[in-house]
Amino acid sequence: MKQVEAIVSEVRSVMVGKDEAVVKTLLAILAGGHILMEDIPGVGKTTLAVTFSKVLGLSYRRVQFTPDVLPSDITGFSVYDRNTGEFRYQPGAVLCNLFLADELNRATSRTQSALLEAMEEGQVTVDGQSRPVPQPFIVLATQNPAGAKGTQLLPDSQLDRFMIRLSLGYPTPEEEAEMIRRKQQGKTVQTAQAVVDLDGLARMRAEAAQVFVKDNLIDYIVRLVSATRNHPMIRQGGSPRASLALTAMAKAAAWVNGRDYVVPADVRMIFRDVMEHRLIWAPECTAGRASLLRDLFKQVTPPQIK
Repeated sequence: MKQVEAIVSEVRSVMVGKDEAVVKTLLAILAGGHILMEDIPGVGKTTLAVTFSKVLGLSYRRVQFTPDVLPSDITGFSVYDRNTGEFRYQPGAVLCNLFLADELNRATSRTQSALLEAMEEGQVTVDGQSRPVPQPFIVLATQNPAGAKGTQLLPDSQLDRFMIRLSLGYPTPEEEAEMIRRKQQGKTVQTAQAVVDLDGLARMRAEAAQVFVKDNLIDYIVRLVSATRNHPMIRQGGSPRASLALTAMAKAAAWVNGRDYVVPADVRMIFRDVMEHRLIWAPECTAGRASLLRDLFKQVTPPQIK
């Protein structure tokens, strides 16, 4: 897929050494989902969001969430116009194609709920009137790890709205040195060029959505999610929304790999990123959760694709 290769290549010209995160972010965008980036400050979360907005030709806005950010800052508000004698709607920050919710877990629950409506229903409601958000609409939210100063865990209902959760992590010494060299050469997020426009992205998403999923693959996805509901170390397993997210991401992965049908490898590629943040673990499960999730995945037999 030349267009996909061009997108990834352009993003990689800014993001050094984060190829997996770049590809999976693109998959989530093609699948019509939202992305949660959980990591320490300064590893490139904001850079990733801004770069994708430029490369995909998306309108972009960013809000740095703090406890004093109000729901109206997100959704917009009504202002009285003395010239007309009527109230005029002032759009909020969320009315864009790619919305970066920076440090979302520092916001109050009311502000988080305002964003939740836009994520789930594709609209905002102000003074009883609903207004659609632009399409495509993608939320890329960041949160610092729990325990960081001034943060609180996002509620389970909001975590479930994110299609995937990713972490960038520290770069290797070689990657960090390359970042410095590129900075000196003037290669920054501002130099990223648009590869597709909104119409092109819409076509890509439509084609990914048409990828075929055989019944035995659907059964496989359902069995994987059901296994999380019956594991002794998992108090709350994946919801039906998790099954839908796994399917959408697997279809996007198949399309990016040049196929019009899903195979088990597509599901394996994105299983942990789609599932892990949705699970509530038993208190006695204090370590090795990633390993437990890999073991659970291996216990579910994939179908034979003919």
